[in-house]
Amino acid sequence: MKNISVVAEFLLLGFSGPSRLQFLQSGIFVVIYLLALVGNGLIVTIASLDPCLRTPMYFFLKNLSLSDVCLMSSTVPKTVANSLTHINSISFSGCVMQVFLVPFATVAELFLLTEMSIDRYAAICHPLHYELIMNRGLCVHMVTLSWLSSGLISIIHIAGTFSLTYCGPNEIQQFFCDIPQLLAITCSENVTAEIVLILINAVLDLCCFICIIISYIYIFSTVRKIPSTEGRSKAYSTCLPHLVVVVLFLSTAFIAYLKPILGSTWVTDHVLSSFYILLPPSLNPIIYSLRNKAMRATLEKLITKKLWVKGISFFSKNKGILFLRFV
Repeated sequence: MKNISVVAEFLLLGFSGPSRLQFLQSGIFVVIYLLALVGNGLIVTIASLDPCLRTPMYFFLKNLSLSDVCLMSSTVPKTVANSLTHINSISFSGCVMQVFLVPFATVAELFLLTEMSIDRYAAICHPLHYELIMNRGLCVHMVTLSWLSSGLISIIHIAGTFSLTYCGPNEIQQFFCDIPQLLAITCSENVTAEIVLILINAVLDLCCFICIIISYIYIFSTVRKIPSTEGRSKAYSTCLPHLVVVVLFLSTAFIAYLKPILGSTWVTDHVLSSFYILLPPSLNPIIYSLRNKAMRATLEKLITKKLWVKGISFFSKNKGILFLRFV
């Protein structure tokens, strides 16, 4: 790797504008981040505690929530801190960490969404053989492969991006260290390797998207054959939101990485990046928990149990106090 000690830090220009506008943007980011953190945390907790939810769908959903938390936590806290303190700098090591974590979480999310579509295909199109097809060992292998593959891709991105020389401008027109913006400010003329890697990732993303679409074509063709109207509506309500999130996530990520870097405005870059970093992690808990009867029932059971235990504890404590007073 070349000597890259010329630039010690980068400047994240982020959402420029008046202080009030930056404060408003920070407030929106904080609210969305906290809601997504609570929602995804509840999904992980509920899916881990309830034995009835230890099925392939909830196993994939739990890992999807972990990738969502990783994606938002790698960018949002630093963005909010920079906006509030008006200190836009990020260390070189911090930038390297973001370049690793963002592709790591996004690629893992894409693989997990693909695996969830395959799981829905097996459950709806082959219900009698579902447990045999989506057995525990296969699910563990699929999820492990997703995390390992995303980690390997992120390491390759780091090697390709930071083997370039950064000796001139260090201002990044983004609220986090994004690869296209880093390529735009590098002093190296030969950026072919990293661009080829981005194109390979785009082809991989397209293959996953085609796999998801094919799965849902079979799913919807099977759902149409269900005689019960209630059964069809239940299947559609389960699958359609998942498909919407996939399309939203992939379309914004595609445009953000494949658009001409130097010919785009910072507003376009920020809006697209905000869409694929903030929206899927905040929408997934709503789609998969609040609209899911099993998860709602488990959450109500846990809350009721907690309140019951606290009530017994409070009653026992006060009963002891009353007894002492009586004596």
